[in-house]
Amino acid sequence: MKKGNGKGDELMASNYIRFDWAMKRLLRNKANFAVLEGFLTTLLNEKIVIQKLLESESNQEDEFDKYNRVDMLAENSKGELILIEVQNNNEYAYFQRMLFGTSKLVTEYINRGEGYDKVRKVYSVNIVYFSLGSGKDIVYHGKTEFRGIHQGDVLELTPFQKQTFKVDSVSQLYPEYYILKVNDFNQVARSPLEEWIYYMNTGDIPDSATAPGLDEARQRLKLDKMTKEELNAYYRHLDNIVILRDNIYTERAEGRAEGRMEEKREMVHNMKSLNIPLDTISQVTGLSIEEIKSL
Repeated sequence: MKKGNGKGDELMASNYIRFDWAMKRLLRNKANFAVLEGFLTTLLNEKIVIQKLLESESNQEDEFDKYNRVDMLAENSKGELILIEVQNNNEYAYFQRMLFGTSKLVTEYINRGEGYDKVRKVYSVNIVYFSLGSGKDIVYHGKTEFRGIHQGDVLELTPFQKQTFKVDSVSQLYPEYYILKVNDFNQVARSPLEEWIYYMNTGDIPDSATAPGLDEARQRLKLDKMTKEELNAYYRHLDNIVILRDNIYTERAEGRAEGRMEEKREMVHNMKSLNIPLDTISQVTGLSIEEIKSL
């Protein structure tokens, strides 16, 4: 990631505003919907038009959450719900968080007494700046399908259901999940989606990038268009993200160090029980004889 010369250097890059800050302050303006529409069109591989933004869980009271994540809930021209969430630091139960978020939307955005055919389609788009799960790819797509346990066939809709619901498969009726592990992208962008991920990771938009929405981002998400007060708030945001990440890394390092020390304690205990000389134990563990005696 490129570095600048001022506050929040660890996260500064080029002349463009970070995507999470843009979501929090700029992309909620209807005049800037084209940026989000371009990103979603690229990701979902279909033309997305945002009709309006709905209430979401933004503006958290918790100080950590305020800088750690930001979310936005949009409704597209087909009445589908798209929840976009940016998460800056590790959350071990994030998969369950995604499930909770979509489940909540399914139940909240149906009027009491309406039939189940009125259940909204939900897309959950998760932009994470940490290592979520274990996998080699940078973009993951999850959907629901029903497969026969004997024949292995996928359960399909009837022609009537296809016509009524205007979809081709059962999976299109269920929430779909997208995970973009942007920190893991460290190569040249070779596709429109990779161009978006490159921007989310570095904050830079190369002149050669042609993905939908990035041209609008070039025009509307430039740092030199911000007022002095906006810039100060933005730099404070970057500083807080850096502090949060440093805290996480420190806790992990301390945890690993404590774990290694616990292993050495157990090793010393076992070697002592075998009457191995203290100087040999010291050579194996790297501990001094005084430390070994105290364990």
